[in-house]
Amino acid sequence: MAKTLNYNHMKIGIIICDRYRNCAGGKCFRAMQNREGAFDIYKKEDPLEIVGYTSCGGCPGGNIEYVPEEMIKNGVEAIHLATGLVVGYPPCPYVSHFKKFIEEKYKIKVVVGTHPIPQKYFITHENMETWRTNEWQSLIQPTLVTSDLRLKYD
Repeated sequence: MAKTLNYNHMKIGIIICDRYRNCAGGKCFRAMQNREGAFDIYKKEDPLEIVGYTSCGGCPGGNIEYVPEEMIKNGVEAIHLATGLVVGYPPCPYVSHFKKFIEEKYKIKVVVGTHPIPQKYFITHENMETWRTNEWQSLIQPTLVTSDLRLKYD
């Protein structure tokens, strides 16, 4: 489990993959409420508030250049790059660049992931050896969780 951060009231933004631009965010919001997946870094008793939710704008991520600034104006203290960026096929080839760019330009914490990786996606990507590199192992770590929890997000 990741280290729990000590915040009293945390405002976050979520950037999703544009392939899923019609996603209502149900798994992300459930994971946030339950502090599962990449949200386990926040204490359950401390309120989390989503003050920004949008897509990357499509490849190669046109919204990444300006959306963080708008989110920060609305009080965002951390930005989560949604789990869809790592479980979609193919996984987003820009996710590491997005994280580095946002952290460098906007000096804000970026977390890769929101809800736990659904087990069906985990199995497919494991069989295809999609995440075999050290970089991908690091990227999926916040959302890897246990197989029991991954099944709850299928």
